[in-house]
Amino acid sequence: MSTVPERAREVAAAVPDPELPMLTLADLGVLADVEEADGAVTAWLTPTYSGCPAIAEMAADVSRRLRAAGFDRVEVRLRIDPPWSSDRISAEGRRKLAAAGIAPPVPGGMRQPDRMLQLGPTRRVVACPQCGSEDTEELSRFGSTACKSLWRCRSCREPFDRIKEI
Repeated sequence: MSTVPERAREVAAAVPDPELPMLTLADLGVLADVEEADGAVTAWLTPTYSGCPAIAEMAADVSRRLRAAGFDRVEVRLRIDPPWSSDRISAEGRRKLAAAGIAPPVPGGMRQPDRMLQLGPTRRVVACPQCGSEDTEELSRFGSTACKSLWRCRSCREPFDRIKEI
């Protein structure tokens, strides 16, 4: 038998991301924590970046699903420290992205031993999620959402999104 926080976490963790519906908030690493105190459940979300337009919908979805699961007193709050990183995407989340034709970020991809974050141009080997070829090119640093860039495979000629390392 699970405890109140465990049940609430299971419910909140299963909420799909509104922009990447193949991922849950847990897969994406946006669900930071779920707490229970005095009969009230608080779910903490960490947005992928400051000003993320999907965070309001995520919060509403988490709140609605928790209430539907029988939790009467629900609060959804934002936690920005520590900030979200693409390293928070689970292995299952990376697998789901690739299966949906979106190149997942490389774990630890932006971190280097001599500095915390590499912000300059990078040339990464990015495998095409359609055919697996590494002969790919970035077409635009900006994709359909702020967290994606647009790429094309030179082998199969298919365009694809890639989640940026943050």
